[in-house]
Amino acid sequence: MKVTAVEARTCVVPLDRDIAFATRAVRERHYTLVRVRTDTGAEGLGFCYGGTRGGALATLAVRELLRDCVVGRDPHLLESIWETMYREALLQGRRGAVIRAIGAIDQALWDAVSREADLPLHRYLGGYREETVPAYASGGYYAENKTPDDLAREVSEYIDLGFDAVKIKVGGVSTQDDALRIAAAREAIGPDVPLFLDANNAWRDASSAIQAVREWEQWSPGWIEEPLMPDDVRGHAVVAKALATPVATGEIHATRWDFLDLIERRAAAVLQPDAGVCGGITEWRRIAALAAAHDITIAPHWLADLHVHLVAATPNAVWVEYFTNFSVLNIGRLFSTAPEIVPGGLALPQSAGLGIELDDKAVSRYAVDDWQ
Repeated sequence: MKVTAVEARTCVVPLDRDIAFATRAVRERHYTLVRVRTDTGAEGLGFCYGGTRGGALATLAVRELLRDCVVGRDPHLLESIWETMYREALLQGRRGAVIRAIGAIDQALWDAVSREADLPLHRYLGGYREETVPAYASGGYYAENKTPDDLAREVSEYIDLGFDAVKIKVGGVSTQDDALRIAAAREAIGPDVPLFLDANNAWRDASSAIQAVREWEQWSPGWIEEPLMPDDVRGHAVVAKALATPVATGEIHATRWDFLDLIERRAAAVLQPDAGVCGGITEWRRIAALAAAHDITIAPHWLADLHVHLVAATPNAVWVEYFTNFSVLNIGRLFSTAPEIVPGGLALPQSAGLGIELDDKAVSRYAVDDWQ
């Protein structure tokens, strides 16, 4: 079995309405899609988020930097191909768009080989959970004229859908105004449902983060996510030591070396590697094993269509993050398939590979370039 082609394409998908979190307003999202073809006819799909602008950077990295590392290789040589791509990127940089491109290709290779084996990816990876994975409903974004009562209704709807935990945004308004939002959400879902708070790097220093979260601890948050910029690992460690609330972070970090730094500095109780960001499935599994060796749980960021498989195959992975519609994370508009919500989480896909199929009409509608 040999890889005969690696193609990439950029899509820009507008949101239904503008939304915001602590540090950014969002109107559209950029995605890179990767397609791997093989001489047996098996194909694989990979993808990554490119941000709210500049999505073509990862696509360019696939085409100009990484493709030649893959074509002609046996796709089962996943570790070898990953190392070849990573070494090739030495001078161009091994973070940002380049590592996302590596990850998207890596995903596509895993999809191709598990499709060839006629196994769902979670079974091909070895399997741990058999039928479902736990998932939390992610939302609670800021929007114009959105009140605490509106937020309460939103999180109540998530519980009605069958989710056992929810996440909302914080850090985009004053500590006191966020307290009203948190209190409304807590009252709506009850005292026993985990309520996660996501700050999206809202605070400039550890002391500000500590002061704010301490005011909110009366509502028993399940974690405070990304209180500081991801580069500030030392600051995360200070926050983690000071608070009763667990710190979660990792969605922007890439490779096992970034996560080793977080672990050694005790900067987080929950790590959130995103296989579309950290270097793909191959590197995500290394990170999860590293975390397990230090008794740290994993709750991957975004991309439920992908992470449902990884959480299902990883004992120390405890949650999938899920968005119930396309008003926030809209990559699902490019797919004709979607995870099935069941009480407490998501059903495991049973079709081969990732089980994700592109909606070709939607891809053509939102694409800004061609497959090449």
